[in-house]
Amino acid sequence: MSHSTTVVGLDVHKDSISAAVLQPEARSFALTTKFANEPGEVRRFVGRLARFAPLEFVYEAGPCGYQLHRELAALGERCTVIAPAMTPKTPGDRVKTDRRDAEKLAQLHRAGQLTPVRVPTREEEAARDLTRVREDALVDRLRARHRLSKFLLRQGLIWRETKNWGVKHRAWIRQQRFDFEALQRSFESYVRAVEEAEARLADLDRQVLELAQQPAWKDVVSRLRSLKGIDTLSALILAVEVQDFRRFSKVRQFMGFTGLVSREYSSGNSVRRGHITKVGNAHVRRVLVEAAWNYSRGTATGPVLAKRREGCSQEVLSIARRAQERLTRKFRKLSGRGKLRQIIVVSVARELAGFVWAVGQTMP
Repeated sequence: MSHSTTVVGLDVHKDSISAAVLQPEARSFALTTKFANEPGEVRRFVGRLARFAPLEFVYEAGPCGYQLHRELAALGERCTVIAPAMTPKTPGDRVKTDRRDAEKLAQLHRAGQLTPVRVPTREEEAARDLTRVREDALVDRLRARHRLSKFLLRQGLIWRETKNWGVKHRAWIRQQRFDFEALQRSFESYVRAVEEAEARLADLDRQVLELAQQPAWKDVVSRLRSLKGIDTLSALILAVEVQDFRRFSKVRQFMGFTGLVSREYSSGNSVRRGHITKVGNAHVRRVLVEAAWNYSRGTATGPVLAKRREGCSQEVLSIARRAQERLTRKFRKLSGRGKLRQIIVVSVARELAGFVWAVGQTMP
């Protein structure tokens, strides 16, 4: 950012935007105001700031998305969206207002202490929303199944023969009948909710798989699928959430983005490390942790994985094979030490993030 640029901090809410204008080298704010979060009001506000040009706007990523960024870009203004979890906080500051938040953003951005996020294109955001809707549908199916299972449990009906939700379990559920009409209606309602959730999830799975074949995603998905534990759905989630692997110049940056690195509090001769930070993209973290379980099964390359690797470059195949050997060896080594499997999986997922990053760097 140029030293001659005026910084405009924005605290954005659904109905209003609070703004604080900080001129170059100034200690006090030239203007603090509040206006409606509407395109017309945004245009009028930008017009009022013509005398302060050049301008740079800054606001935190949040539930209002990137619409304000796009409105400002359409007006020819520069705008930076920053990661709220990485905003420095003063322990002794116990007063929070929209105006103070806008002022703090302007001051910290001018000092270079904020972490910007990459603003996706509309196409990228649309693809990401589809995969997230699919994840929501997965949660809805789980909840519907739980409600039905707990209803049957309250009636003393427990399935013990095979795993739940297999063919035999479903046939057993369909056979249930109840004496009271109200109870039968409740049962049928729970069954219908499960069937509707499964149908919705199946439809979304089909749409996501179709999206993965589109030119914008096909290449990166095919490369990521070469890694053990990552198939089409997982690969697409990684692709749409990360968007551009090259924005992480170092593997440690990508690992930090996943939230799989350990917390640390070190001072003097004392070094303390704790649980993972979980600061970053939760969707990417979940995919990596789920994929890490596959490295407990040995180094053999089955026919399904071999089929996924067909057509990949030697560079990608080399990364995938190294990942398979190294992570399987790590899983066995930590298991031999008696580590908890949950801890082992997170440790393997962290290293898997490094191999995902390496595959992403092969993109043209």
